[in-house]
Amino acid sequence: MDDTQGRTTKDGIRIYDQSDFAGMRASSQVTAQILDEVADLVEPGVTTAALDAFIERRVGELGATSATIGYRGYQHASCISVNHVVCHGIPGDKKLKDGDIINIDVTVILDGWFGDSSRMYVAGNLSRKAERLIQVTHDSLMVGIEQVKPGNTFGDIGHAIQKFVESNRMSVVRDFCGHGVGKVFHAPPNVLHYGRAGSGAMLEEGMIFTIEPMVNLGRPETKVLADDWTAVTRDKSLSAQFEHSVGVTADGCEIFTTSPAGRFHPTWR
Repeated sequence: MDDTQGRTTKDGIRIYDQSDFAGMRASSQVTAQILDEVADLVEPGVTTAALDAFIERRVGELGATSATIGYRGYQHASCISVNHVVCHGIPGDKKLKDGDIINIDVTVILDGWFGDSSRMYVAGNLSRKAERLIQVTHDSLMVGIEQVKPGNTFGDIGHAIQKFVESNRMSVVRDFCGHGVGKVFHAPPNVLHYGRAGSGAMLEEGMIFTIEPMVNLGRPETKVLADDWTAVTRDKSLSAQFEHSVGVTADGCEIFTTSPAGRFHPTWR
């Protein structure tokens, strides 16, 4: 099916056929493979520009196109967010330092399907507080994914994430959210990572979207820097994020962006 076909709910959410899930699997696995491969390059002394150059090259070699190069004027194949950068960090010449935590976010287009995922990496040695932040953020994503099944609501996803994060004395960023994906990069719904159980649109088989909680060690407030992209924590506390693209199935969900090499969580090392 192309992007002009298919049913749309009253909330503007596209319903895909289960046969369309094959396209999402293929594009998402290109993204996941690249995120696996870049892990070996993340170490103190490397620049985020060098990581992005590797990602851009591999996108082409794997037969895909970068969804972010040229998107609203953005000129890189990834967003790379270090330490207190919440999201949309722009790759550059600054070198990673020992103990830096890094989120790398990649979206590719393959045969018209958008595969979108991000995960955390560590340069060198990991501090105890950063390790705990990364673990809580990862687990909050999985807690949210557990709520994905027909009959639940998007509020159930956000509520589960918020409850888990706040029970660990951390905060969920409110200024950014997950989104519908598939044959387009960003589409309804907005997938909030906080909220009230039972609220929002009801999940239906065939919906495809991202869940991508951003979690701060400090307060949830963010600000966007003068480059109009880079979002940072206002209190300069550490931030982490994990993102999967998922599709609602008849009795649960499918995670399209699983790591082929089991490297989604940085403790694989």
